Amino acid sequence: MFLRRVTLHQLKIFLSLARHLNMTRAAEELHMTPAALSIQIKQLSGTVGAPLHEQIGKRLFLTEAGRLVYAGALDVFDRLERLSADLAADQGLERGNLKLSIITTAQYFAPHFLGAFCKRHPGIEATLEIANRDQLIERLKQNLDDLYIMGQAPEQLSVIAQPFMENPLVLIAPADHPLALERDIAPERLADESFIMREPGSGTRLAAERFFEKHGVQVKVRMTLGSNEAVKQAVVGGLGLAVLSGHTLTLDAASGAFAVLDVHGFPLRRQWYVIYPSTKRLSPVAQAFLHYITEEGASRSLSPVH
Repeated sequence: MFLRRVTLHQLKIFLSLARHLNMTRAAEELHMTPAALSIQIKQLSGTVGAPLHEQIGKRLFLTEAGRLVYAGALDVFDRLERLSADLAADQGLERGNLKLSIITTAQYFAPHFLGAFCKRHPGIEATLEIANRDQLIERLKQNLDDLYIMGQAPEQLSVIAQPFMENPLVLIAPADHPLALERDIAPERLADESFIMREPGSGTRLAAERFFEKHGVQVKVRMTLGSNEAVKQAVVGGLGLAVLSGHTLTLDAASGAFAVLDVHGFPLRRQWYVIYPSTKRLSPVAQAFLHYITEEGASRSLSPVH
């Protein structure tokens, strides 16, 4: 009966701490001071009757009690989410929440889909999280969101992956690059070029590496960068070539700073996917957004800039 004294606020704080395993990061996420967060965790530990975490060296770990509380807290908030979904279903789509997480490259188009959907349903409260692939997969593992948008479904997880729009990968160079005016360039001619790559694990990088490996080209990686904008700036600066989603260039078409090289085999034809755990029960709002983005995405095509 003592657990009745546990508050949802305390469980929310503990979930954040369990995700980050770092007091400072958890406090930043919740807009609290580390001292205030620590007090809440101590109160929760006192109510449970056992320590919830321990520090070994500089690292923080959950105790067995902490892991049990973490699993229970996830269940509590999952049930509240389903209750919210049931109530929203009872009232149609006039109310409800939608939590969407997207890969960084999808920020060039996903907000437009989300904005248009919310205009149709102004009573819906939407949350958009932008993260790299590793972070997105971690969020997917923890079931933190309703839907996820990425260019490649994680093979190690059991998920539903619904394709909704083409994602052409193009090879870009500075506008004055010697190959900019050539056509049907053999991939082998790029063996001496330097490349700017996204971080290891990036879906774009994986696709590029598979292409060049297939054609026997040993890519010379001059620089690895963690954002599309940084990659584009490095290309403009003459530091190398890069493979990027054509969607990242839609706002740069008029600048004349880039050339999309006509390399045989490019653009690489890929898809954007809406993904969610295979065992997840989608809320009516999430189902409606999935239907909307699938219908809208199928009607859109992207012509890479040249």
